[in-house]
Amino acid sequence: MATQVAAQPLASSGRARAAMQKFGGFLAGMVMPNIPAFIAWGLITAFFIPTGWTPNAKLDQLVSPMVSFLIPVLIGFTGGRLVHGIRGGVVGAIATAGVAIGASQPMFIGAMIMGPLGGYLIKQFDRAVEGRIRAGFEMLVNTFSAGILGGALAILGFLAVQPIMDRVSAWLGAAAVWVTNAHLLPLIAIFIEPGKVLFLNNAINHGILEPIGVEQAKQAGKSIFFLLETDPGPGLGLLLAYWAFAKGAIRQSAPGAILIQFFGGIHEVYFPYVLMRPILVLAVILGGMAADTTFMVLHAGLVATPSPGSIFAEIAMTPKGGYFPVLSGIFVGALVSFLVASFFIRRSRDDMDESTLAFAQAVVQDMKAQSKFAPSASTTATAEAPVEQVALTGLPQAVYFACEAGMGSSAMGASILKKRLQEAGYDIPVHHVPVNQLPSTAEVVFTQASFETRARQVAPNAKIYLVQNFLNKATYDQLIEDLNRLKG
Repeated sequence: MATQVAAQPLASSGRARAAMQKFGGFLAGMVMPNIPAFIAWGLITAFFIPTGWTPNAKLDQLVSPMVSFLIPVLIGFTGGRLVHGIRGGVVGAIATAGVAIGASQPMFIGAMIMGPLGGYLIKQFDRAVEGRIRAGFEMLVNTFSAGILGGALAILGFLAVQPIMDRVSAWLGAAAVWVTNAHLLPLIAIFIEPGKVLFLNNAINHGILEPIGVEQAKQAGKSIFFLLETDPGPGLGLLLAYWAFAKGAIRQSAPGAILIQFFGGIHEVYFPYVLMRPILVLAVILGGMAADTTFMVLHAGLVATPSPGSIFAEIAMTPKGGYFPVLSGIFVGALVSFLVASFFIRRSRDDMDESTLAFAQAVVQDMKAQSKFAPSASTTATAEAPVEQVALTGLPQAVYFACEAGMGSSAMGASILKKRLQEAGYDIPVHHVPVNQLPSTAEVVFTQASFETRARQVAPNAKIYLVQNFLNKATYDQLIEDLNRLKG
């Protein structure tokens, strides 16, 4: 009985974490495809505002409309499209325009509400009238329904939602200023660093820190809040400690992980290294606190969010005269994380082997699956009957590497796979795409176990290769072996 009582809070905590991960995954789905717009706005801001690299009063006029209107409408369109395709995206964009026009703050949060709301309502309308429209009136009903609903939501957004979001944004901005002035900013690392390992980073960064940072950058030309979650320093220090003091395969895997995490900006590659020894979360927390303290003391800030969190993106988003504060914070965080992680790794390195790393990677994959609305690999295996694998019958025209957003994980995997194919003498194009945008005619697909079911739905005739560890070349060699067999 006591065990059951004790288990209930744990189960409740797991459900809460899964809900937060799904929320963060949906936010990422709205924001990540539009990161190029943030980067474009950040570069224009860095160069052309009065305190920029090359001040230009005429080009400075681009800054405010892009952040106040263009980016919110793009987010709203993407949110609506996630719910109900292009039709949902159009209604979501119209609805978002209502909260964006005339707002005193950039309406990112408003866009994240109105975009999916528009997509959801038009989806419900389409379901309600499905099969009930007389022949010849389909186009009339489709266009007018979307226009009327979108217009009504724009009016609602303008009159009701925008004033509320203005107050929320003002409150968040005031809270951010208070935390900064009270010198409490480094304490945020206590929540951010463990949150990243649990795949809550999207909810933290895109849902909270990014809107605050954009408002600060609009007023001051930079914001420290862009640095808090994206800082690659603590992860770098942790991986360097593994490289220096771990043994065997774990030590050998660290250099590749460093390249991907620090230079490529894909932070999830270091999460298994934390989970191998959960006490190491202290290393990234203390590294984050040290970095944030340095950022605060030296008045560091970026002009826009760097995504992915690569050192190159951090440098690109650094304003004129801001390189020393930004780089100092990153490397101070890396140093502190390295020292703390080294202490624990040296004491327990004999207890860590390749199987420990593999288990930690499997745990990360399960958590990532929850954060992306997908069933975990273990859940999929037990909940569904085995699916007969499609056979490879000829040289494919192209190979597709698919993940949730088609950017970080899939881009890295596609690059490794393309190199392996070239080394084997095969000149086959390799594309990285979101799993939902796989061509229905795709012949070969590489993806993670958590996306296998969706990939089979989108590309039913494709042979699917499952990837657990992006750095494990054996997975990619399976395709090469199959191609060699076809050649006889």
